[in-house]
Amino acid sequence: MRLLLDTHPLLWAAGQPEKLSAAARTLLDDPRNELLFSAVSLWEIAIKRSLGREDFRVEPRVLRRGLLDNGYVELELSGGHAAAIDLLPPLHKDPFDRMLLAQAHSEGLTLLTADAQVAQYPGPVRPV
Repeated sequence: MRLLLDTHPLLWAAGQPEKLSAAARTLLDDPRNELLFSAVSLWEIAIKRSLGREDFRVEPRVLRRGLLDNGYVELELSGGHAAAIDLLPPLHKDPFDRMLLAQAHSEGLTLLTADAQVAQYPGPVRPV
């Protein structure tokens, strides 16, 4: 299975694995699963870190390097991803989450999320 991690599960996997549910750890530890992170998550982290958010203290360049070094695949943002946002129902207003959903839909990925609102979207979304 190809799994795209939403930003919080991504941060937890990289630095606070104890915050992940047992189900999430099982999925992330399964060598048959391909783990992906989005440039959108790095963008979100950089913006929220600059705003002083306590839950976004990590330096995005360090996180990116660590993820790549640990076998994660980076998903870049494309115009096709941006255009796919209009296919999503308006269940959630966060632009970062909506872009991650659009990427998952466009690329045939399963989005792993800890956000209950994001988990309400139809399609390849899995709450963890």
